[in-house]
Amino acid sequence: MKRSLMVVTSLVAMLALFAIGAVIYTQQSAASSQQVAIENSAALSRFSSVTYGSNEAKVHIVEFMDPACEACRAFYPYVKNIINQHPGKIKLTVRYANFHQGSDYVAQVLEAARAQDKYWPALEALLATQDQWTSHHAPAPETVWKYLGNLGLNFEQMQKDMNDPKVLAVLEQDRADAQALQISKTPSFFVNGKPLIKFGYEELAQLIQGELKAAYPN
Repeated sequence: MKRSLMVVTSLVAMLALFAIGAVIYTQQSAASSQQVAIENSAALSRFSSVTYGSNEAKVHIVEFMDPACEACRAFYPYVKNIINQHPGKIKLTVRYANFHQGSDYVAQVLEAARAQDKYWPALEALLATQDQWTSHHAPAPETVWKYLGNLGLNFEQMQKDMNDPKVLAVLEQDRADAQALQISKTPSFFVNGKPLIKFGYEELAQLIQGELKAAYPN
């Protein structure tokens, strides 16, 4: 009986220590992520980055995404809806963190569509058809064009623009900034420079709402 009690007590103590350790690790990880973001704040957004929403907005969301990322596809309408619910108050900047093979090509296609002022329709079209041009997170880049056919894009011009040094420079800058900010997964969000530590819809909404209340108290 005493032995069983001792075993139970030991297990409870071990679980308690594990829980405390997990909390400490989470806090340290959060502090580290915040410090990295502070030290590399210039890497969050560049003049060449594509944006959605008002430039006068006081709440700025930065998203590092991969066009082949399923979670990015899931979060896109959620984030866009939040922005549209607060017109003029939130701006979104999209950066690339292309971890999947072939995603650089797709990003180049998107940037070429951007040159024709069709970035967002092109992004939405490719996200909506993502499961048709990817297989186990491996994009088939040559197939994405057929999903952009209804947007009135000049494909011949796009094929030139996607290899423009300016487009390649955007991808290279995003790659360097993602590395500086220690981006290891997509999507990764920052709201007014604050990293989203715990990943989830509700957690992102709470972070955005907190910044909205601080920026627009009335």
